[in-house]
Amino acid sequence: MSETIYAINNLVIDLYAPTVSIRAVDGVSFHADAGETVAIVGESGSGKTVMTLAPLGLLPEGVRVDLRGSARVDGQELIDMDARALSRFRGGTFGVVFQDPMSALNPMLKVGPQLAEQARRHRGLSIKEAREAALSLLARTGIPDPEDRYNRYPHEMSGGMLQRVMIALALAAQPKVLIADEPTTALDATVQAQILELLRDIQRREQITIILITHDIGAVAAAADRVVVLYAGRVCEEGSVQQVLTEPIHPYTQGLLASVPDFRARIGRATTEIPGLPPDQSRLAAGCRFADRCPKTQDSCRERRPELETLSDGRQVACPVSLRERGYHV
Repeated sequence: MSETIYAINNLVIDLYAPTVSIRAVDGVSFHADAGETVAIVGESGSGKTVMTLAPLGLLPEGVRVDLRGSARVDGQELIDMDARALSRFRGGTFGVVFQDPMSALNPMLKVGPQLAEQARRHRGLSIKEAREAALSLLARTGIPDPEDRYNRYPHEMSGGMLQRVMIALALAAQPKVLIADEPTTALDATVQAQILELLRDIQRREQITIILITHDIGAVAAAADRVVVLYAGRVCEEGSVQQVLTEPIHPYTQGLLASVPDFRARIGRATTEIPGLPPDQSRLAAGCRFADRCPKTQDSCRERRPELETLSDGRQVACPVSLRERGYHV
């Protein structure tokens, strides 16, 4: 049985602005094992990025946040860890691939020295060793002519090459967990496929745990082992890629897949989009968050919050109506 590296348990995250508060994440639990790629999927605003980055203290400055529950990485609790300790722990245990490399790289510095500094800071390398490590990282992430690219500024590189540099930067400290936040955004289809294959190769070769945050079902199929489907801050379905993508149970998961042409025929759905909009998370009602958009809504769906039920095949689903239709007793 694989060792669990990253585990979130009953995590609640509230975000505060001057005039409104938002329950961005509401009682989410999931885990990722060593050498596993877990995809967190859902529409924009579902809480994917907040759930993953808030426990690491990586939300934008000025965002007031309240976290409750547990987020444990390699046995260490992140919630309520002081900022200095969290910064040290984050640097050596986590690597983060942000969706916009230009926002994470210093445009005034060449990419090689940025990589070398990250390796030197977290691994205690000499200047010479750090340079060699940076060149090795550039080569490992498929960047041609590492010696030349080492001395390039970010603006001198293409979007695909910058994303590879971002992955190299995330790996510089030899982390146990790599978080990839929409790593293929704004890349063309060919480059997207290359980046996903690179992540998959890293996961296989180095047995690193990857958390893939995405709304791209194709990326999930290409790179993930398990899928956590998030809607309005709650998990509605979780299981292996095979289970979730070939036989989705929750109506929201079915709607997500039906919006992708390649998957529509597989699940026997003709619709191309989910009607309506996600709920306003500053004014959430009791019951199922998906009730106003769901074709199977019953009165009970609006009255009680559906809990995740664990099925015999190991997957979890939070829709008693769909489960009863399939013969489960819930």
